[in-house]
Amino acid sequence: MSRLLIFGLGYTAGRIATAMQAQGWQVRATGSAGDIAFADRDAVLAAVDEATHILSSAPPERAGGDPVLDAYGAALTGKALFYLSSTGVYGDRAGAWVDEATPTIAQSGEGRRNARAEADLAWMNMRARVFRLPGIYGPGRSALERVREGKARRIALPGQVFSRVHVDDIASGVVAALMQDAASGAYNLGDDLPCSGNEVTEHACRLLGLPLPPLESLEEANLSEMARGFYMENRRVANGKAKRMLGWTPKYPTYVEGLAALL
Repeated sequence: MSRLLIFGLGYTAGRIATAMQAQGWQVRATGSAGDIAFADRDAVLAAVDEATHILSSAPPERAGGDPVLDAYGAALTGKALFYLSSTGVYGDRAGAWVDEATPTIAQSGEGRRNARAEADLAWMNMRARVFRLPGIYGPGRSALERVREGKARRIALPGQVFSRVHVDDIASGVVAALMQDAASGAYNLGDDLPCSGNEVTEHACRLLGLPLPPLESLEEANLSEMARGFYMENRRVANGKAKRMLGWTPKYPTYVEGLAALL
């Protein structure tokens, strides 16, 4: 039996776990929803030893370093490794397209203080399958909820575009890689339509029959440091490699299909 150990059983990894169990795999996990305490070293090492495949969705430490590799990296040698990363590792590209051949900001030397880029590079050096994910949405976490709750924003940034992906499309891509023991390396899992956040918010408002939030400048929005950093990056993420190498096709190729299904 194939055995998957997941470090960090959160929103996305939980969908992957359910999908792999449906394929007949045994799945164990750390995290609040898992059956193993991350700090229980003996239990984790025993689970690593039993596992045939390892998936980490644990984010890097804010000060730098990957918690899984720092604590258990030596025990992972020889395992089939999978890691959920972020397309943020590409940095700001002024709206240009990026693919897996685009250097990350860690590889280019720009991101020595960017924990996500450094963790991504560390897993790549471990010959992991690294899934670079853009903005994730899905049940309970979408523009529909933000509009209903009055939390949606429209920021006036002409030319600003983002990529996004439905959580179930992430799961199907990772499952495809697990099932076929895909080649190590990076895979972008994003939908087919990079666009502005305003476009998605406006579509959600139309679906719900609710008024548009006001259009604000970045200064007027008074965003948190994290949110402001998100808006300062501008890129389009290509997904062709995952389609070619994994046989992956997103069920929700744009936000239109994704929001319709959620509604």
